[in-house]
Amino acid sequence: MSDSRHSIRPFIACIAGVALFSAMDAVMKSASLAIGAYSAYFLRCLIGFVLIAPPWWLRTRKWPERHVLKVHALRGVVVAFMGWTFFFSLTRLPLAEAIALSFVAPLIALYLAAVLLGEKIERKAIIAALLGLAGVIVIVGGKIGREHMSEEATLGLIALLLSAVLYAWNLVLQRQQALLASPTEVSAFQNGVAVAVLLVGAPLMLQMPTSERVWFDLVAGALLAVTAVMFLSWAYARAEAQALVPLEYTAFLWAALLGWLYFGEQVTLSTIAGTALIVVGCLIATRRRPAHVESATV
Repeated sequence: MSDSRHSIRPFIACIAGVALFSAMDAVMKSASLAIGAYSAYFLRCLIGFVLIAPPWWLRTRKWPERHVLKVHALRGVVVAFMGWTFFFSLTRLPLAEAIALSFVAPLIALYLAAVLLGEKIERKAIIAALLGLAGVIVIVGGKIGREHMSEEATLGLIALLLSAVLYAWNLVLQRQQALLASPTEVSAFQNGVAVAVLLVGAPLMLQMPTSERVWFDLVAGALLAVTAVMFLSWAYARAEAQALVPLEYTAFLWAALLGWLYFGEQVTLSTIAGTALIVVGCLIATRRRPAHVESATV
């Protein structure tokens, strides 16, 4: 396998993971509106853990070392509150606006990667992130903020911004975790720790679904999330965080595609223009020297 081919595979895996997460957002918004963000996210993580934990254990039959467990635990806690606040925001904000606002996370992650991982921020990584953000702004246009901000929308916005900060931290932890464990182990512990954290609120907040449609959404969301985590873990084990985080912007492209396919939403000129900026940013991010690509250790 040539170096050029090897170097592009982490980026393809990352884009696939983001696409799966975008599909998961759609089904999870439906479930969150039906039974609440807490219940939907808790049950999705629980189903995900049940799905991925047995394959991980049967494959390894070995408990992670202490320093690896610390990383698993930290990311699991971050993911627990990140997911809860994000799905809470989806119940109070339009999906497109929520996704657009959440794109401040990759920008934050670039600098967290420098602080926490010691990565040197390259100029093209900054340019790629800014182009991606500009693309999102063009797509959304002037829609955000035109309407009167209700109390519910304000709560959703606060929750979303908190989720974005936690998501940026999650992106950096994802890089650390991916270098220490296999994709199945990462997925198992992410879901398991999140369930353990959220379990504290179950006696007061858990609402069980009463319809088959909600259960379908939850199972679909769990399958999509587990698969997405494995794709992203594989990718982050083979490329630096600053190279992959701009690819998070492709989530909006997948959201536009899913909206067109399932809800008949039209693709506007602003969407096309924004897409062009995002694609250019992604191309800049993926043009990396072979020396910067780390081989897999798991």
